[in-house]
Amino acid sequence: MGETVRAKKHLGQHFLKDEAIALQIVESLKHTSLYNKVLEVGPGMGVLTKYLIQKNNFETFLIDIDTESIVYLKQNYPALENRIIDGDFLKLDFDKLFPNETFAVIGNFPYNISTEILFKVLEYKNQVPEVVGMFQKEVAERIAAKPRNKTYGITSVLLQAFYDIEYLFTVHENVFNPPPKVKSAVIRLTRNNVQQLDCNEKLFKQIVKAGFNQRRKTLRNSIKAFKLKPEFADHKYLTQRAEELSVADFVALTNMVAV
Repeated sequence: MGETVRAKKHLGQHFLKDEAIALQIVESLKHTSLYNKVLEVGPGMGVLTKYLIQKNNFETFLIDIDTESIVYLKQNYPALENRIIDGDFLKLDFDKLFPNETFAVIGNFPYNISTEILFKVLEYKNQVPEVVGMFQKEVAERIAAKPRNKTYGITSVLLQAFYDIEYLFTVHENVFNPPPKVKSAVIRLTRNNVQQLDCNEKLFKQIVKAGFNQRRKTLRNSIKAFKLKPEFADHKYLTQRAEELSVADFVALTNMVAV
């Protein structure tokens, strides 16, 4: 069936109209024993929402920045009225909405802020065991990429430090209204067992960013602004490029830097 809606292009969102794919996205939430609340980002006209509320093992919360969508959702999902938030996900205070509670995040994410959504989640990683989201295909591939892959980069490392990431399936542009100019993909992030990195996390981020900002150079050159401890001056990592290092390798490299 699928609702016909006007796309809010300035929000970077294209509305999914394929019910089978909507159901498939909702069914991709696999770790529901770890939480009893789910926050849907950018629900639009509720194509995912209708399947989320059929789940009786969690409460569904919605957040959308678009006024027309908020009005539509409140009219069509009156049982959720107190859980429909008119606002910006990136400015949402999770401590007030879910104080000391775990929750999942799901959505057909607005593509222009999709990476920012995940970095916001990363700030609350110990409360968010699972994320299922639709992204532009190239962004999804980048997030899920493994070392020695040309799409592996800063986002891959920083997110994979705390989440196991699976590329689930590709979505054709024709199932959206209006169709985007790019293909889309759905990925799942599952919180791993790392409570904190075995290194200075601020320095870790700096090293990762420096390495990939000059990804064609060896790490000896791309991170030369950092002073290595003398005993690591000839370490093998320095002859490699950033895309060759795993998260664990970057942790080890961070510990080689003199602070």
